[in-house]
Parts: sequence; structure tokens; C-alpha cells
Amino acid sequence: MGVVEYGEAWRLQRQLVEAIKTGAQANTLLLLQHPHVYTLGRRGDREHVLLDDAELQSLGVALHETDRGGQVTYHGLGQLVAYPLVDLRSWGGPLRYVRALERAMLGTLAQFGIEGGVVEGRTGVWVENEKIGAIGVKISGGVAYHGLALNVVPDLRYFRHIIPCGITDAGVTSMERLLGAPVDIDTVAYGLTYHLGRELALNMAERQPNEALAGALQMSTGGAIATR
Repeated sequence: MGVVEYGEAWRLQRQLVEAIKTGAQANTLLLLQHPHVYTLGRRGDREHVLLDDAELQSLGVALHETDRGGQVTYHGLGQLVAYPLVDLRSWGGPLRYVRALERAMLGTLAQFGIEGGVVEGRTGVWVENEKIGAIGVKISGGVAYHGLALNVVPDLRYFRHIIPCGITDAGVTSMERLLGAPVDIDTVAYGLTYHLGRELALNMAERQPNEALAGALQMSTGGAIATR
């Protein structure tokens, strides 16, 4: 979907979730990037954003309190954000779902020769003691939304102004930093799409965008599904 302002993507997710609940919309995957933004999850603490409102404005960074799980994180250009909107009522429970998102990121990283891992008690994907992929999920009426953010080629300096996920004893890294070379974010998106489909046992069918979805990918348990 290209670059989408955080509030607009959040609004679109809620709209699609309501349609998925009633069966009017298929499970849907949104792939996009956000302009610079810090988001506070349900357990987020404003003090973990180390800048006041004036400083945020001077840097051109928005701040949103949101309904996803987790604490504070950063989104920005060069970071691939995936929002799978999935009806878990016919798939599985929340914990199983989060583990599937982690495995999808691990599989994607492995395609680029990066060996990631998980850390007990800490959600997301890590390379040694540095986080490369974050997860924050909300479930409404059995349908999951929000999702994951994978650091491909972001400006990691923006993480210096927050305490990411409330963790003070670990760092943040990116695919570019680990590989020592630029990485094509579209190639990563294709890989992540494949691994999400495999881990969620869903067929992936790309559809022409309509006005609402503007480039979304749809997922189904069988066959191609037209955008509604």
C-alpha cells in the first residue's frame, strides 16, 4: 500500500475487521510503511517516549495511543509493517497466532541469510540481544488485527528517543545493518507474504486494489477471493 499515515491505517483495519466478523470481507493482509510515528500500546507508558511534544513536532514524529498489545514502539520509512486481519475463530487461539507471526519473520530473515530467534518471555524476533521484529496484536470478536513490524532499512536513530517495548537491556537492529548493504523492501514483502501464508495455512491471492484497500493482499482458505 506504500506509505500510509498510522491513524488512517488503524481506521481501515477497524473497518475491515467489522466486515470480516460478518463474513462480508475475506481475511486480509495489509502491507505498508508508516511515516515517522511512535505508538503506545495498551501497556504503554508515555514516559518511555523520551521527547516532549515540542521535540516530537520538531523531529516530525507523530505520537498515537493505540489499542494493540504491548508498549511503545517506532514505525517509519524502511520498516515493513504487516497487518494480517485474521478470523481466529476458525484458525486458532491468540498464543498460537503470535507464534506463527514470529515464525513467519524468522523464515523471511532466513531467506536473506539472517539467523534470528525468539527470547523466552519477550515477544518478537531477535538477533542475539537486538530486536529486529516487533509484534503487537488486538483481537476483537475473534478477529485479530494490528500485527508485526520488521526492520528492513529504517533509520535506527529514531529508536534512541524511546524505550522500545519497555526493555532497557537490549538493542534494536535491522536487516540492512546486519547484512552491511541495502535491502529491497519489496523483495522482503514478497518473502514475508509467502511465510505468513505458510504459517497461517492460508492461500494468498493478490487482488487489484479498490478504493478501500488500495493494494491489499487477501488471504483465504481456498481459491481466489474477489475484493468486496
